[in-house]
Amino acid sequence: MIDVEPVRGLAERAAGNIERVIVGKRDVIDLLLVALLCEGHVLIEDVPGTGKTMLAKSLARTLDCSFRRIQFTPDLLPSDVSGVSFFNQRVQDFEFRPGPIFAQVVLADEINRATPRTQSALLECMEERQVSLEGETRPLPRPFLVLATQNPIELEGTFPLPEAQLDRFLLRLSIGYPAEADEKAIVQRFRRGSPLDELPSVVGVAELLAMQRLVRDVHVSDAVEEYVVRLVRASRLHAALELGASPRATLGLYRCAQALAALRGRGYVLPDDVKTLAPSVLTHRIIATPQARLRGRGAADIVAELLSTVPVPVE
Repeated sequence: MIDVEPVRGLAERAAGNIERVIVGKRDVIDLLLVALLCEGHVLIEDVPGTGKTMLAKSLARTLDCSFRRIQFTPDLLPSDVSGVSFFNQRVQDFEFRPGPIFAQVVLADEINRATPRTQSALLECMEERQVSLEGETRPLPRPFLVLATQNPIELEGTFPLPEAQLDRFLLRLSIGYPAEADEKAIVQRFRRGSPLDELPSVVGVAELLAMQRLVRDVHVSDAVEEYVVRLVRASRLHAALELGASPRATLGLYRCAQALAALRGRGYVLPDDVKTLAPSVLTHRIIATPQARLRGRGAADIVAELLSTVPVPVE
């Protein structure tokens, strides 16, 4: 059994730092750290003003990594994300000017305000961690993490993300409104300015890469592994779904369970780890049938139904 205390220590240090800015959302912060340890990307979806951008910025400040923010707007072009080759008259040759995607932590703010053409510029970057432009492939730095925020698609001026791009996000998180006591603490904390301005970096690149490798050695028993597979496959057979979760979702759920177990101080995965993570990993990857939606059954309801019907292994 591996020693996961270094992972737990890193998570406690990072979460404590983020909580200097984000109040009362430790469960959301823990899921964000799970994605970080799994080298996965995160989609933070909620109504305006709940702290989506602040959470993403707080994580970026916590890591001693290069950081770029891309404000997605309807007039943003793919070259504004990936970069452009231009002819330099001084040297009489073409040069590549890298875009903001060439950073270790990229904040894609309000991603669903850009057109589908611009959104698609992230597909190769997120999956293969490289940019192919004009016949040349350029690798992205490691670690590489995309933190995207979006407002609900019911709001005006937004474009829903295509299924192929949603599937590349390891987790989808929702922050939600704070409790009354937490909201009072927010007012007091931000009264004289933003604590984000003084937030230090507490996790180095080398340490983070080492912990990302370590969590892959967390033990997963055959029974729990089979539970993960059965849970995802059940989504493809559910009568209320026209699109089930992909094999990428199976791998994502498996790796997230390893990271969550390490965060909780265990060198092995329990079925409860899988059940905790399934809504965040699966909900954005499935599509309910029109009939199910008319009856008020959304993707979250169907994931909850899957969790209640697929047998849980008892060891």
